[in-house]
Amino acid sequence: MQNTKAEFFRAIKFTLFSISAAIIQIVSFTIFEEIFHLTHWLGYLISLVLSVLWHFTLNRKYTFRSANNIPIAMAKVALFYLIFTPLSTWWTAVLTDTCGWNEYLVVALSMLTNFVTEFLYDRFVVFGKSIDTAVRKGAVSDAE
Repeated sequence: MQNTKAEFFRAIKFTLFSISAAIIQIVSFTIFEEIFHLTHWLGYLISLVLSVLWHFTLNRKYTFRSANNIPIAMAKVALFYLIFTPLSTWWTAVLTDTCGWNEYLVVALSMLTNFVTEFLYDRFVVFGKSIDTAVRKGAVSDAE
């Protein structure tokens, strides 16, 4: 039961940090779209990178409380994005430029897809064996 409670709180933290990363992505995408008039895919790509850096930093420290090697963990996240980014950039270009979908709808759908797949990837691949290894001495965990 305690493990279930810890996983619930982990999912809540991940969700809240994802919301903050989404805000960074939406605001930066809007700036690139409305002020700089970048092409949809380029604005999406830059805003995605900004949100990923924010999201990784917060989740490593507070959600998964991992003491694993930062460059290795970041390399694993980079591997995820080496697959996700070209795919999502491609479908952003196709759906907005070719199919005429609203660029904000496409970004929202991409972000939702990213949220689900990245949680699973982070939980089981990036931080799976190092979860809660950075817990401070004397600190009370969320599950207690």
